[in-house]
Amino acid sequence: MRTALDRLVALDEEKFAGAVWGREPLLSRAADLGGPDGFADLLSPAAVDELLSRRGLRTPFLRVAKQGTVLPASRFTGGGGAGAEIADQVLDEQVMGLYADGATLVLQGLHRLWPPLIDFAGDLGAQLNRPLQINAYLTPPASQGFSTHYDTHDVFVLQINGTKRWYVHPPVLPDPLENQQWGGVADEVAATAAGEPALDVVLEPGDVLYLPRGWLHSARALGGRSLHVTIGVRGLTRYALAEELLAHAMEDPRLRATLPYGLDVSDPDALAPELAATAAALTERLATTDPSALAGRLRRRDWPATRPAPLSPLAQLDFAAALTGDAVIAVRPGLRWRLTPEGELHTPVRTLRFPSACVPAVRRALGGGSHRVGDLPLDDEEDRLVLARRLLTEGMAVPG
Repeated sequence: MRTALDRLVALDEEKFAGAVWGREPLLSRAADLGGPDGFADLLSPAAVDELLSRRGLRTPFLRVAKQGTVLPASRFTGGGGAGAEIADQVLDEQVMGLYADGATLVLQGLHRLWPPLIDFAGDLGAQLNRPLQINAYLTPPASQGFSTHYDTHDVFVLQINGTKRWYVHPPVLPDPLENQQWGGVADEVAATAAGEPALDVVLEPGDVLYLPRGWLHSARALGGRSLHVTIGVRGLTRYALAEELLAHAMEDPRLRATLPYGLDVSDPDALAPELAATAAALTERLATTDPSALAGRLRRRDWPATRPAPLSPLAQLDFAAALTGDAVIAVRPGLRWRLTPEGELHTPVRTLRFPSACVPAVRRALGGGSHRVGDLPLDDEEDRLVLARRLLTEGMAVPG
């Protein structure tokens, strides 16, 4: 079965993960991925028109940039008209004028707005086990929206319509963290961009370019307009692991202790014994850290960045109200969860508690595949219905 990643890279997953991921760019041509119409189901110029004019789009779901400068939202937003007391809705006629004058339109957060991309983000995010963000860039003919820069997350660039020439240079700061934006090394970026690029390629419809975080890039539309989608993959770094280790170490009273009275912290000789004692306490604490405790901290940090698949609230409640033993339920696609033996169900947004006797039934219901309510491992039929109804109304399960 062809996976979401198969649509983006012309390598098998094992080779991509081992030789390319996080290491170097990869260009995959449409001929090796599914042809020039390979992404027509995800986005199109007609879809962009609908988003800009018929979906009540608001900031920050649209940015407009010209010659490397992001324009103020007041240039393209205004009131929503009678019955819509909103001051920042996108004004399609203003957007049209700015685009015709050479501005690039950036549709942001399409993994939350456009159904085909919502579904694709769910599939790809589950495969990579990482949060994703999806933007689309519509660039006028022979125009460039942004100067050379780097991203602090990996990206897949999907060319949808038109052509665009990409210039890619090696990093000036390998593997930058989220707080290490390219503006902090703007001179180095500009100097590197003035040299020979590592890649100088033209993307045509159906092509995909993968760029690890930190790789410099800029792009210019050629003869006609260009529409491309970028899928940003939010990484979790060892630095994040170190941050959580230090936060966990704060539980040690030795590391919360006040430094000696009158200590001159500018004197290296006076500071040396305190530094040594602190390093020793920290080393001892880190060496004895329980991975399960750290996993809980990382779960609370990482899981909220990904939302499960959308559900239909009215249909879901109607299904739950009419529930019978013959009804079939399944785990909500994309839901991240962890169930303890004591009956605590941890999810990205909250923790639910169930009687310990329900743990096998909860695990069965959320463990993948579809399950008949009457087959859940509980002795009483009414208990099975109550449990299934709760999983449905809490948004953990969906009709199967």
